[in-house]
Amino acid sequence: MTRVVGVHGVGKQLMGSTMLHGEWFPALCDGLRHAGRPAMSEDDFTSAFYGDLFRPAGRTLAVGDPVYTASDVADGFELDLLLAWWEQAAGTDAAVPPATGATTLARSPRVAQTALRALQRSRFFADVSLRALVFDLKQVRRYLLDPELRTAARQRVQELIDPDTRVLVGHSLGSVVAYEALCATPGHGVKALVTLGSPLGMRMVFDRLLPHPGDWPGSPSPDVGPASGPGSGLGPTPRWTNVVDEGDVVAAVKDLSPLFGPALEGKVVHNGSRAHDATAYLTAAETGRAVAEGLRHDGDGLRRV
Repeated sequence: MTRVVGVHGVGKQLMGSTMLHGEWFPALCDGLRHAGRPAMSEDDFTSAFYGDLFRPAGRTLAVGDPVYTASDVADGFELDLLLAWWEQAAGTDAAVPPATGATTLARSPRVAQTALRALQRSRFFADVSLRALVFDLKQVRRYLLDPELRTAARQRVQELIDPDTRVLVGHSLGSVVAYEALCATPGHGVKALVTLGSPLGMRMVFDRLLPHPGDWPGSPSPDVGPASGPGSGLGPTPRWTNVVDEGDVVAAVKDLSPLFGPALEGKVVHNGSRAHDATAYLTAAETGRAVAEGLRHDGDGLRRV
């Protein structure tokens, strides 16, 4: 029985579901306690893992991620996302030079190199290596533009949504995977969707969602049809809480309600220098309350441990 399913974000390709469980479960229990709710049983939580889909195949004398440089940032989606991160970082961190005029520079690698150097001056990306940052860009692009990988990642989540599942928690890119997986699971019993540090409000992400959404609650847009999404009559419309830190560069659009409807509830938390960190989000009382709300009508509610 899995009552809460967690969905990770980018950069987890060298981990696994057991490692993620070890990080997410205690952090979420602390979030519940900070919200004045009892902790969960460990059996109530599981981590959906799809990071290995991005892990490069092994080869002789190569370890870990590819050694990416600025020249590997592809024009189009990857460069546009990098520039969006730069613009957001410059607006929240005085150490980051403004991105004004960046789009008039020659296209990558010059503009990519300039943007990467600017981002590495920010507190947000201070601990992220250049090659890891480029790899993160490529993960977002591959999920949204590679149909086979997208389907495989989404299925990892769908396989864990069983009749007992009441809460889906998605962090970063995982919020996109969680949203789409929920839309693709008719008849689910999920009562709460909790998104943390989500990029769902960025047009380059929102415009590529499958199915393309209408208001939440409600069905997707008419071109998709009412049978394939939340509010379709094939499953309950979950309560959606979006939790964001003002300094989170990845969550460039903080308020998702103009895109997904006024029923979506936004919460702002303070994660300090770890603005986008999953465990910082999970320990927040706002996250704990949103998860507890999803479990509130589930039998006897949260089990005390």
